[in-house]
Amino acid sequence: MRQRPLGNTGMQVSELALGTWGLSGDGYSPVPEAEQDKLIDRARALGITLFETADSYAHGAMERRLGEHLPEDGRIRIVTKIGTFLDDAPPRKRFDRSYLLEAFERSRERLRREVLDVVLLHNPSLSAIERGEATAVLSELEQHKKLRAWGASTGMAEVGRAAIRAGARVISLPYNAFHSRELSMLADDLRKSDVGLLAHSVLAYGLLCGHWPHDKEFPAGDHRAERWTYDELRRRIRQLDALRPLVAGAVMTMRAGALRYVLSTPLVSSAILGPRSTLQLDQLVREAGKSPPYLSEQALTALAARLREVGADA
Repeated sequence: MRQRPLGNTGMQVSELALGTWGLSGDGYSPVPEAEQDKLIDRARALGITLFETADSYAHGAMERRLGEHLPEDGRIRIVTKIGTFLDDAPPRKRFDRSYLLEAFERSRERLRREVLDVVLLHNPSLSAIERGEATAVLSELEQHKKLRAWGASTGMAEVGRAAIRAGARVISLPYNAFHSRELSMLADDLRKSDVGLLAHSVLAYGLLCGHWPHDKEFPAGDHRAERWTYDELRRRIRQLDALRPLVAGAVMTMRAGALRYVLSTPLVSSAILGPRSTLQLDQLVREAGKSPPYLSEQALTALAARLREVGADA
């Protein structure tokens, strides 16, 4: 597994990371604990050194599971996210000092680490960043050597930009062939500040694998049932035709093409995968390829033209 620098943090991370939201069962059907354990162990065996989670995933259970399975050996890195208050119904965001300090300590206990690698504010608003209270808390924790680096997980370039200005050294953004606009808007800030970028939603929750029929429906409890309207999902499935020409030669599936698209972006430190079984993980690692070029310049240029034609990032 190839390693990439995580911006200016001094940490090297595997270019593929294991994300644990899908494992938690929060957005999909539950995954048996034995399968969760097998998947984490398999990720390590495949050379994955970066694991991504949040204190809200399964009410902290995913942090605890990673803490139980991952040694603190200087090579394994864990990214977690804080800022979601689960005691209210529905859950709400909290980025005040007292709550963040409590959440940080709970995460540290569950992850079984004296020093946390990376802590991200979990989907903060622009105002939450600009107030400065949340960013000051994490900056202090970094200064006091309780934290190696902090940042923000967000879907908006303007929030990422504000976090970078406040000292964030890691940003997590949704990034895939159908969702590249926010990264394009933030690219200059990432380069100038040498900020590590984690790409999540790299397969658009399974859409970019190209397996769904035009009349695809999701069961109750699956977050994707609320993510797209009926018409929007049909439009997105039609737009997949722009990705189909990628399947050629070493790129054997649309899933491979979509993942290689993300890995072809130099700004990306690591692409966060969300498999729910060891079979899915093995497929993703195998199809990602072992070294650049993941996609040729010609293929990327042609893909960009096709994506514009179908309005895929609109």
